[in-house]
Amino acid sequence: MNDIRKMIFGLDSLVKLDNGEYVPAINLDNAATTPPFKQVVKEVEQQLLCYGSIGRGKGQKSEHSTDVYVKGRDIVKDFVGANDDYTVFYTHSTTDGLNKLASALIESPEDMVLTTRMEHHANDLPWRERAKVVYAETDQDGRLIMADIKRQLEEHQGAIKYVSVTAAANVTGYVNDVHAIAKLAHQHGAQIIVDGAQIVAHRAFNMLGETPEENIDFFVFSAHKMYSPFGGGAVVGLTHVLNQHMPQFYGGGMVKTVYDDSVIYLLAPDRYEAGSPNYPGVVGMLKAMEILKTVGFDYIKDHEQTLLRRTLEGLKKLPGVTLYGDNEKIADRVGIVVFNIEGLDNEVVADFLANHYGIAVRHAAFCAHPYVRRLTETEHQNLTSCQPPAGMVRVSFGIYNDESDVDIFLYAIKRLLFNQHLREHFSNKMTPPSMEKPSDRG
Repeated sequence: MNDIRKMIFGLDSLVKLDNGEYVPAINLDNAATTPPFKQVVKEVEQQLLCYGSIGRGKGQKSEHSTDVYVKGRDIVKDFVGANDDYTVFYTHSTTDGLNKLASALIESPEDMVLTTRMEHHANDLPWRERAKVVYAETDQDGRLIMADIKRQLEEHQGAIKYVSVTAAANVTGYVNDVHAIAKLAHQHGAQIIVDGAQIVAHRAFNMLGETPEENIDFFVFSAHKMYSPFGGGAVVGLTHVLNQHMPQFYGGGMVKTVYDDSVIYLLAPDRYEAGSPNYPGVVGMLKAMEILKTVGFDYIKDHEQTLLRRTLEGLKKLPGVTLYGDNEKIADRVGIVVFNIEGLDNEVVADFLANHYGIAVRHAAFCAHPYVRRLTETEHQNLTSCQPPAGMVRVSFGIYNDESDVDIFLYAIKRLLFNQHLREHFSNKMTPPSMEKPSDRG
């Protein structure tokens, strides 16, 4: 574990507390953004020494950068177990990738998409804005109801063109059986799109199922949640399907020829990559994939389960703490814990942890308002409310977090619970929560 901590950039950086003291930051907000690997930062620095325009020049630096960029598509495909039926186009983020897919695949406002009530807004709003959307529900613990996916597909027999679902929920960390969902979708004439933002740094993912009907059609993810900065990301999708559609993003690099009155567009992946690409983002992402495979996803899963179990056991012993989701059967969860403290706004708790202990967590509703309402509202009473949900506090682990991080977090929560002066101080310093806060992102 110590070796992995040494691999992370910035872990020794100090942050200033309210009392003026400087302490090493403890990042428990990895579901939003992870710190980069040192090797990622070094790789980007090295590649920038030979940086040139991608696909647009004959200079040596341009040709080198183009070669790295193009060959990187095979590295991405290998990372997610894709075969020659798939191609890769690069994006700036998962949100960017899902929007590009939605702009291309949806041909009419009458097209129907099935998604779920556990989705991040990035896998909800792009479909809402372009198509007719129906939703599969979650149960009282927040797990996706598989029977509801089947019901929706049967009820709208043949009408649903795409099923778009997260591989792992950004609020609860539940991992969905996307290959089983793919089988259902394909049996009813639909294709499956998987939001992979919360899975790629936590579990091994394979585009191919045990049978062809369990294969994933499209997979979208970001690099900034897998230890690489610079805004990289990718979509892995069926080449023949991507070639049948056009994204609503236009510019240089996606065309073969432009005439006065017409345009001939290139095939995928080029037609999905208009404009100058984010080369540092791609370089960093490719290096992060290499490192994650070296660390090993079996180790990552076991390590996260250890931290998850330790955190839950500690919080369960504390009075006034409400935990959300199934906190007994946790094998199907990546390292995420969500909770509230009775009598304290979630922003107050997050502010206390940051400014008293240097612990970064996430608070509010994590760009997943419908899901958070279902977890926090009694018997789903206010699902149609015009107000943002009350929210909660989220702790999320990376591969470098250790048991001491958990213990310091639990100690901080105990102090907040049992020190009335601290409770009053942090409650009084917070202004009333606004309708929408920047901390609601991710």
